[in-house]
Amino acid sequence: MQVILASGSPRRRQLLGEIFDSFEVLPQNVDESCDLTRGYAVCQRLAKIKLGNLPTLFEDALIISADTIVFMRGKIYGKPKDRQEAKVFLDELSSKWHIVYTGVAIYYHGDIHTFYDKSQVKFKTLGEDDKWKYIDTGSPMDKAGGYGIQDKEVVEKYEGSYTNIVGLPMEKLKEYLSKIIN
Repeated sequence: MQVILASGSPRRRQLLGEIFDSFEVLPQNVDESCDLTRGYAVCQRLAKIKLGNLPTLFEDALIISADTIVFMRGKIYGKPKDRQEAKVFLDELSSKWHIVYTGVAIYYHGDIHTFYDKSQVKFKTLGEDDKWKYIDTGSPMDKAGGYGIQDKEVVEKYEGSYTNIVGLPMEKLKEYLSKIIN
Protein backbone atom coordinates (compact mmCIF):
# COMPACT_ATOMS: atom_id res chain seq x y z
CA MET A 1 0.00 0.00 0.00
CA GLN A 2 1.30 3.43 -0.95
CA VAL A 3 1.29 5.83 2.01
CA ILE A 4 1.59 9.60 1.59
CA LEU A 5 2.06 12.28 4.21
CA ALA A 6 0.65 15.58 2.91
CA SER A 7 2.80 17.67 5.25
CA GLY A 8 6.30 19.08 5.22
CA SER A 9 6.57 19.04 9.01
CA PRO A 10 9.70 17.21 10.16
CA ARG A 11 7.93 16.40 13.44
CA ARG A 12 4.98 14.77 11.65
CA ARG A 13 7.38 12.86 9.41
CA GLN A 14 9.20 11.50 12.46
CA LEU A 15 5.95 10.52 14.22
CA LEU A 16 4.45 8.83 11.15
CA GLY A 17 7.68 6.84 10.86
CA GLU A 18 6.65 5.10 14.08
CA ILE A 19 3.73 3.50 12.19
CA PHE A 20 5.00 3.09 8.62
CA ASP A 21 8.46 1.99 7.52
CA SER A 22 8.18 3.90 4.28
CA PHE A 23 5.98 6.68 2.95
CA GLU A 24 6.20 9.61 0.58
CA VAL A 25 6.16 13.19 1.81
CA LEU A 26 4.14 15.39 -0.57
CA PRO A 27 3.09 18.66 1.10
CA GLN A 28 0.48 20.55 -0.91
CA ASN A 29 0.57 24.26 -1.59
CA VAL A 30 -3.01 25.21 -0.73
CA ASP A 31 -4.94 28.24 0.47
CA GLU A 32 -5.29 27.73 4.22
CA SER A 33 -7.92 30.39 4.81
CA CYS A 34 -10.90 29.20 6.82
CA ASP A 35 -14.03 31.05 7.92
CA LEU A 36 -14.76 28.76 10.87
CA THR A 37 -14.08 29.95 14.43
CA ARG A 38 -14.24 26.88 16.68
CA GLY A 39 -10.78 25.41 17.17
CA TYR A 40 -11.77 21.78 16.64
CA ALA A 41 -13.62 22.66 13.42
CA VAL A 42 -10.84 24.86 12.04
CA CYS A 43 -8.10 22.25 12.44
CA GLN A 44 -10.22 19.50 10.83
CA ARG A 45 -11.18 21.72 7.88
CA LEU A 46 -7.57 22.77 7.34
CA ALA A 47 -6.36 19.16 7.56
CA LYS A 48 -8.87 18.24 4.85
CA ILE A 49 -7.82 21.22 2.69
CA LYS A 50 -4.17 20.16 3.07
CA LEU A 51 -4.92 16.91 1.23
CA GLY A 52 -4.94 19.15 -1.84
CA ASN A 53 -5.48 17.23 -5.05
CA LEU A 54 -3.55 14.16 -3.86
CA PRO A 55 -6.71 11.99 -3.64
CA THR A 56 -7.34 12.49 -7.37
CA LEU A 57 -3.69 11.84 -8.25
CA PHE A 58 -3.24 8.80 -6.00
CA GLU A 59 -6.68 7.16 -5.77
CA ASP A 60 -5.33 3.91 -4.32
CA ALA A 61 -3.06 5.46 -1.70
CA LEU A 62 -3.52 6.06 1.99
CA ILE A 63 -3.02 9.82 2.42
CA ILE A 64 -2.66 11.57 5.77
CA SER A 65 -2.63 15.30 6.45
CA ALA A 66 -2.85 17.30 9.66
CA ASP A 67 -3.15 20.81 10.99
CA THR A 68 -2.33 22.05 14.48
CA ILE A 69 -3.59 25.26 16.05
CA VAL A 70 -3.28 26.88 19.43
CA PHE A 71 -6.53 28.29 20.79
CA MET A 72 -7.12 30.59 23.73
CA ARG A 73 -10.16 32.73 24.59
CA GLY A 74 -11.61 32.57 21.10
CA LYS A 75 -8.34 33.44 19.35
CA ILE A 76 -6.56 31.08 16.98
CA TYR A 77 -2.77 31.15 16.97
CA GLY A 78 -1.22 29.70 13.84
CA LYS A 79 2.43 30.00 12.87
CA PRO A 80 3.76 33.51 13.50
CA LYS A 81 4.44 35.44 10.30
CA ASP A 82 7.46 37.25 11.77
CA ARG A 83 9.45 37.84 14.98
CA GLN A 84 7.10 40.60 16.14
CA GLU A 85 4.04 38.35 15.88
CA ALA A 86 5.95 35.59 17.69
CA LYS A 87 6.57 38.08 20.50
CA VAL A 88 2.85 38.98 20.64
CA PHE A 89 1.99 35.26 20.87
CA LEU A 90 4.47 34.73 23.72
CA ASP A 91 3.17 37.86 25.50
CA GLU A 92 -0.41 36.59 25.33
CA LEU A 93 0.33 32.95 26.22
CA SER A 94 2.81 33.65 29.04
CA SER A 95 1.69 32.06 32.36
CA LYS A 96 -1.65 30.91 30.87
CA TRP A 97 -3.37 27.66 29.98
CA HIS A 98 -4.43 27.24 26.36
CA ILE A 99 -5.73 24.48 24.10
CA VAL A 100 -3.85 22.75 21.29
CA TYR A 101 -6.03 21.15 18.62
CA THR A 102 -4.71 18.92 15.87
CA GLY A 103 -7.05 17.93 13.08
CA VAL A 104 -6.22 14.93 10.92
CA ALA A 105 -7.62 13.97 7.53
CA ILE A 106 -7.19 10.46 6.17
CA TYR A 107 -8.00 9.60 2.56
CA TYR A 108 -8.45 5.89 1.81
CA HIS A 109 -10.40 4.08 -0.93
CA GLY A 110 -12.36 7.15 -2.02
CA ASP A 111 -13.38 8.29 1.47
CA ILE A 112 -12.02 11.12 3.61
CA HIS A 113 -12.16 10.62 7.37
CA THR A 114 -11.40 13.47 9.76
CA PHE A 115 -10.93 13.68 13.51
CA TYR A 116 -9.24 15.94 16.02
CA ASP A 117 -7.52 15.68 19.34
CA LYS A 118 -7.28 18.27 22.08
CA SER A 119 -4.62 18.87 24.73
CA GLN A 120 -3.97 21.67 27.19
CA VAL A 121 -0.68 23.47 27.77
CA LYS A 122 0.37 25.90 30.48
CA PHE A 123 3.15 28.36 29.75
CA LYS A 124 5.76 29.43 32.24
CA THR A 125 5.74 33.08 33.21
CA LEU A 126 8.12 34.57 30.67
CA GLY A 127 10.09 37.78 31.13
CA GLU A 128 10.92 40.07 28.21
CA ASP A 129 14.49 38.72 27.93
CA ASP A 130 13.22 35.13 28.03
CA LYS A 131 10.83 35.83 25.15
CA TRP A 132 13.45 37.42 22.90
CA LYS A 133 16.05 34.73 23.69
CA TYR A 134 13.50 32.10 22.72
CA ILE A 135 12.58 33.93 19.50
CA ASP A 136 16.31 34.21 18.69
CA THR A 137 16.53 30.39 18.67
CA GLY A 138 14.25 30.39 15.60
CA SER A 139 12.08 27.69 17.13
CA PRO A 140 8.84 29.73 17.27
CA MET A 141 8.76 30.53 13.57
CA ASP A 142 7.47 27.26 12.14
CA LYS A 143 5.13 26.20 14.93
CA ALA A 144 1.51 26.91 15.79
CA GLY A 145 1.32 29.35 18.68
CA GLY A 146 4.98 30.23 18.18
CA TYR A 147 6.38 27.45 20.36
CA GLY A 148 7.22 23.76 20.50
CA ILE A 149 6.09 21.53 23.37
CA GLN A 150 9.61 20.09 23.42
CA ASP A 151 11.03 23.53 24.24
CA LYS A 152 11.47 23.56 28.02
CA GLU A 153 12.08 27.33 27.99
CA VAL A 154 8.38 28.12 27.63
CA VAL A 155 6.22 25.15 28.66
CA GLU A 156 5.47 24.58 32.34
CA LYS A 157 3.17 21.56 31.99
CA TYR A 158 0.56 19.94 29.78
CA GLU A 159 -2.45 17.64 29.96
CA GLY A 160 -3.47 15.22 27.24
CA SER A 161 -1.59 13.74 24.32
CA TYR A 162 2.00 14.91 23.93
CA THR A 163 2.10 13.86 20.26
CA ASN A 164 -1.07 15.87 19.63
CA ILE A 165 0.78 18.98 20.80
CA VAL A 166 3.75 18.06 18.61
CA GLY A 167 1.41 17.87 15.61
CA LEU A 168 0.14 14.32 15.05
CA PRO A 169 -2.01 12.63 17.74
CA MET A 170 -0.55 9.14 17.47
CA GLU A 171 -2.92 7.35 19.85
CA LYS A 172 -6.01 8.46 17.93
CA LEU A 173 -4.32 8.09 14.55
CA LYS A 174 -3.48 4.43 15.21
CA GLU A 175 -7.04 3.83 16.39
CA TYR A 176 -8.56 5.44 13.27
CA LEU A 177 -6.16 3.68 10.89
CA SER A 178 -7.01 0.28 12.36
CA LYS A 179 -10.74 0.99 11.83
CA ILE A 180 -10.32 2.39 8.32
CA ILE A 181 -7.84 -0.11 6.89
CA ASN A 182 -9.26 -3.31 8.44
